[in-house]
Amino acid sequence: MKKDFLSLLDLETDEIHEIIEETQRLKREGSHHKEKPLAGKTLAMIFTKSSTRTRVSFEVGMVQLGGYPLFLSSADIQLGRGETIADTARVLSRYCDGIMIRTFAQADVEELARHATIPVINGLTDLLHPCQILSDLFTIHEVRSKFEGLKVAYIGDGNNVANSWINAAIRLPIRLDVACPEGYEPDSKILKRAMKAVEDRVRVIRDPVEAVRDADIIYTDVWTSMGQEAEKAERKERFAPYQINRKLLEKNPSAHIMHCLPAHRGEEITDEVIDSPRSIVFQQAENRLHTQKAILLKLMGKK
Repeated sequence: MKKDFLSLLDLETDEIHEIIEETQRLKREGSHHKEKPLAGKTLAMIFTKSSTRTRVSFEVGMVQLGGYPLFLSSADIQLGRGETIADTARVLSRYCDGIMIRTFAQADVEELARHATIPVINGLTDLLHPCQILSDLFTIHEVRSKFEGLKVAYIGDGNNVANSWINAAIRLPIRLDVACPEGYEPDSKILKRAMKAVEDRVRVIRDPVEAVRDADIIYTDVWTSMGQEAEKAERKERFAPYQINRKLLEKNPSAHIMHCLPAHRGEEITDEVIDSPRSIVFQQAENRLHTQKAILLKLMGKK
């Protein structure tokens, strides 16, 4: 039976640990794997949202594993001209061995998975970014070695990244504070599910100082995501007190700094912070490649 990866909750806790271990192995091996476990296999990569890290990491990862990545923008396929998602799923299932999609609506990804007979990977939607957070968990494991007792302070917009961090807190024994302005909270259904599952390990608060004070990881993302450009001026004003800067970090002298990139330097994070020794942002970016190779092997490799 095929397995999809549409949300972190599609993985059980032991599966997350297995992927982290596999990612460690793949990273040690580097880019030249003696065996090519995905030789002869093709990954269809559908992009209706532009990308740097998602596209390059999946494309390079497939090549390094011996497979073939097929880039498909909305202008390249009939999906952008009115063909149904279901029909696209049925056709691609007869040509390819897996589908990765980066798009706007989570419902579109779920519909694609329902009708595909091959694994579907959520490369990003407006609701969730599971590949990013799975990779971030590997990065945290590299620098902190364990999740027990870990606290993550997510500062900024309650967006797809924040939503996926909440899902991570359901699967792993971490504490999560999401500090955001009123009206910019994470998805209410995701938050409600987490509150029921983990009680007081997940909080939404207003004060970024309170969030970072005892955090091991301080995490942020852009204030204005793709599709929200008309709100940029208002968001910049509302989020100004949530910038990750030297003054905020004085409240916590030891936490590592993370950002999923791209960064709008001078807005949600300052140059001084993102380029500091405490930043693991570019280690985090590199690990997208290694983690996504582990995801590809889990879903598309030999059983």
